[in-house]
Amino acid sequence: MKKIVSPKVEFSSLIAQVKAVAPEIFSADGKFLNLVEGEWKYAGDPREFVSPVDGSRLGALPFLNSEQALKAVRFAKKESANWAKTDLDERRNKVAECVAALKKHHELIGKLLIWEIGKTYKNGLTDIDRCIEGVEWYLENIETMLGNRQPLGLVSNIASWNYPFSVLMHAVLTQILAGNAAIAKTPTDGGFISLSFAFALARKCGLPVSLVSGSGGELSEVLVGDQNVDCLSFVGGRYNGRNIADALANRQKRYMLEMEGVNTYGIWEFSDWETLAAQLKKGFDYGKQRCTAYVRFVVQRKLFPQFLETHLSVLNSLKIGNPTLVSKKDDDLPELDFGPVIKKAQVEELNNLYQNALQTGATPLFDYQFDENLFAPEQDKSAYFAPKSLVNLTRHSELYFREPFGPIDSIVLVDRIEELVGEMNISNGALVAAIASDDEKLAQKTAKEIRAFKVGINQMRSRGDREEHFGGIGESWKGCFVGGELLVQAVTKNGTDENLKGNFGEITNLPESR
Repeated sequence: MKKIVSPKVEFSSLIAQVKAVAPEIFSADGKFLNLVEGEWKYAGDPREFVSPVDGSRLGALPFLNSEQALKAVRFAKKESANWAKTDLDERRNKVAECVAALKKHHELIGKLLIWEIGKTYKNGLTDIDRCIEGVEWYLENIETMLGNRQPLGLVSNIASWNYPFSVLMHAVLTQILAGNAAIAKTPTDGGFISLSFAFALARKCGLPVSLVSGSGGELSEVLVGDQNVDCLSFVGGRYNGRNIADALANRQKRYMLEMEGVNTYGIWEFSDWETLAAQLKKGFDYGKQRCTAYVRFVVQRKLFPQFLETHLSVLNSLKIGNPTLVSKKDDDLPELDFGPVIKKAQVEELNNLYQNALQTGATPLFDYQFDENLFAPEQDKSAYFAPKSLVNLTRHSELYFREPFGPIDSIVLVDRIEELVGEMNISNGALVAAIASDDEKLAQKTAKEIRAFKVGINQMRSRGDREEHFGGIGESWKGCFVGGELLVQAVTKNGTDENLKGNFGEITNLPESR
């Protein structure tokens, strides 16, 4: 028998909990507000927001105009001066207080992420828990990493919707710990409710944070180019990233711009298919809506039969459905691999990419069929995309050079190791890559020719956190690298001229004088 929404994640109950803890983020008539000038105000121009889970209405994004956002930026800049003078021990205590508050409410936040961006119960909790664990690591190590470095001032944060806590909130709290004030834009496609709640907790702890909502076209110049912004942290698509990089070209401003690339997995002289199967299964986490998702597999032609058998067995094993029906082990439905993609428009975009690939000569290998038992009766499924797989993708296909940001895998067959390298480097730089081979020496040698920041040998690589450095090669990254001491260095300074490790345009992974 099909289930209805689990009482543990029922949305009205979650909102009631948010209102009980942080009533200030709502207006008198229940509208969401922005955190501007240290207060929650401006309902803005309300834009209705629906859940990707089932199309139900969650509330309205309070879009600001540029003038209202500018007030937030100017106030945050003034606030940064006082915060920079605050003793490190006091900063650490207040950030630790905020982390404790996030811990207390981590389950509420994780459940909100189910409704807002379609994460599974497990993935929602993982996102907030990684944020907490990462910031705790910085709390323990900040003194050594800071040394005599000084904060930059105001850091502006524009991030994608897929990891609002382990990426965005984690970065904001680390920036503040290092002595900066932080302003962030809520992702337009989801996460504004959970982020508003978290920023309210941070503000209650005395942290200098501001949070605004609005369209990128309206707020970009303020959050990117305004003279009061001392540093920009951006995570998003390559098109927007390029525009931002152009806007910053003639401005003396610190920046970290993370953009997508086509992350590839090369298979050469390999035999451990059981291990690879486990990796491929894990690779479908959150429906491959990740900047480090592997969507292109470059396979030695003679290994194609074994790879295909492994690949199809993983695809056939996937459980995809409504994440509000499955919470913990006491539910009688299996744990889901993923739920919806972020919105109906993304399904349409993925379908267009797939059809374009077929029309330009690709061969379809797999088309997933949904299990209706994993959905609520007669629910809206317009944001769910059935995973697909292709081989013989041609260069005329849009998907050949593009990351789909969803569960469409493409397989390219090669006969020579030089071809494998060429086909793995088609996007002019990526964040991660991997090579599977029984010949580890050959894999290590080949990895040096792959244009990706991290290349795993017989394992997938991910963004990582805490002490592990992260960045990109070529067009997948612009500016300072982050992670561990590099994240602290990215938002602090030591004198007027210094070398920072990063990818600054023409330079790929060498220090650049700034």
